[in-house]
Amino acid sequence: MLDTLKLWHHIIDSADAQALDDLLADDVIFHSPVVHKPQQGKALTRMYLAGALQVLLKPGKFRYLREIAGPRDAMLEFIAEVDGIEINGVDIIRWDEAGRICDFKVMIRPLKAINLLHQKMGEMLQSMARN
Repeated sequence: MLDTLKLWHHIIDSADAQALDDLLADDVIFHSPVVHKPQQGKALTRMYLAGALQVLLKPGKFRYLREIAGPRDAMLEFIAEVDGIEINGVDIIRWDEAGRICDFKVMIRPLKAINLLHQKMGEMLQSMARN
């Protein structure tokens, strides 16, 4: 069984989007803070999370503030700074019996941060789709 949170923190610390392939369940559901409909499947979730890694993980600009963890789920509060705007958010993660993430929800505040993240993620996803 995977140590889900340990692997997730490795991904965050190293910005290793390739490691998402081992961590995400095939039928994972991703709940974006800016897209109304949940995104289903490993490929879409990987795309969103890889994009978020590139947008949010600037050196010294992202860190988790606290972690509340249970046997198969966790809530991780973070702060990040993008273009001088502080983003406060929560990752709500649930994993299956094998330790693979089956549900990932991101909640963001304040509204200025949501709007900025929407713009930056849109640009990142378009760039990723072209490559």
